[in-house]
Amino acid sequence: MSTDRTLRLATRGSDLAMRQAAFVQERVGTRRRPVELVEVQTEGDRIRDELIADLGRIGAFVHALDQEVVDGDCDAAVHSMKDMPTEFADGMVVAAVPERAPASDLLVTKDGKDLEDLREGAVVGTSSVRRTAQLLHARPDLDVRPLRGNVDTRIEKLLAPELQREHERRLGTDETEASKEMREYNLDPEGELDDENEGLNAIEEEMDEFDQSVEEWFDSLSELERGALGQEYDHEYDAIVLAEAGLERSGLRHKIGTSRLPTEEFVPAPAQGVIAVTARDEDVIARLRTKLDHAPTRVAVTVERTVLAELGGGCVAPLGVHATVQGDTVSVRAQVLSTDGTEVVEETRDLPIDSHV
Repeated sequence: MSTDRTLRLATRGSDLAMRQAAFVQERVGTRRRPVELVEVQTEGDRIRDELIADLGRIGAFVHALDQEVVDGDCDAAVHSMKDMPTEFADGMVVAAVPERAPASDLLVTKDGKDLEDLREGAVVGTSSVRRTAQLLHARPDLDVRPLRGNVDTRIEKLLAPELQREHERRLGTDETEASKEMREYNLDPEGELDDENEGLNAIEEEMDEFDQSVEEWFDSLSELERGALGQEYDHEYDAIVLAEAGLERSGLRHKIGTSRLPTEEFVPAPAQGVIAVTARDEDVIARLRTKLDHAPTRVAVTVERTVLAELGGGCVAPLGVHATVQGDTVSVRAQVLSTDGTEVVEETRDLPIDSHV
């Protein structure tokens, strides 16, 4: 690869994927050696939401990106590492693993409630069988329902019912006093108004004032809340569960109420919160590794993915693995659950770091 040629990075087109790719672009690109983002549609983007969990394997969002590199159309690909299979396309390697974002899951509600504060039988949305099992293990009374879409879409579905009801109320779905008075006046223009023109103008002014309040209310909403007004939803959720890293990278963490689910009980998916950049050309690999690679993160996710491979699990299996580097030791916690959360097996080990460097 020419040292001054533009580096082409394959990425999915979702807002989160583009933000992750832009992070890599900013860290790696220079004026002399620019980086270009190439948006690629993947199998996971094309398939209907409700069928993704039925794929029975990981890689739905990965293969198309790596194939762009194998075919020579791109130089590298940017992935959420938790989506990646444990085996790669011909010649592809993980060239760089940037420093990990928070690996925890967050409970997202309109007012930041903790899990124990949710009402009995509360409806909680998630697309993950791991999170479903963990939620049911912690709170068997919960009604866990499917929820898919990008990060902002999922939050909008949480907010949509209440906001749409309020919008309808403000628009006067239930007849306002002003509209009622206008209707009565039209039915009986010779009614009891002292001056019909003055009375009609007063009614119109009252209606105009109500309409203006709707506009002012709409203007006061956040971008997320405005999106929720047009969002379709299947269920009315009390809460949803999202990865903390996704909320942080999407810039939405502080725009909605959240509480962190403890990693000891809600062990994250292997490599959750980690970006991986894959490549096959030696010069590209060297450039990416020099600019991006974070050694402690690489060690931790190597351990997590080794455990994943040994357990034979994919992203549809209810298991969590989380490792942290502490000096010369890697502390790893693994958790495997039944799909209904009634059974759980957990183990924690401290491993020597030099075995996984």
